[in-house]
Amino acid sequence: MTMLTNEEHRTDLLNRLKRAEGQLRGVQRMITEGEPCLDVVGQMVAARKALDSAYVRMTVCYLRQEVQSRLGVDKRKEAAFDGLLDDMQAILGKVR
Repeated sequence: MTMLTNEEHRTDLLNRLKRAEGQLRGVQRMITEGEPCLDVVGQMVAARKALDSAYVRMTVCYLRQEVQSRLGVDKRKEAAFDGLLDDMQAILGKVR
């Protein structure tokens, strides 16, 4: 089973998830305190976007790791490969 091995990517994903966790706690607090529904929905949208962003990032990290380990990307092509994955992340990010 594939695990995320790049420490920088792992830290980035954990930070994104912590941000979403904080936003979800904010939603819970707002509901408990009786905040207006539109305000609560706005916070829910922010939490959803944070999770979507983490999902896209995780997908790109997985692809990077798997392609490199299964197919091997030599140093000459690594920059082009990274550029392709960055483009993919940007495209997938717009789907949300």
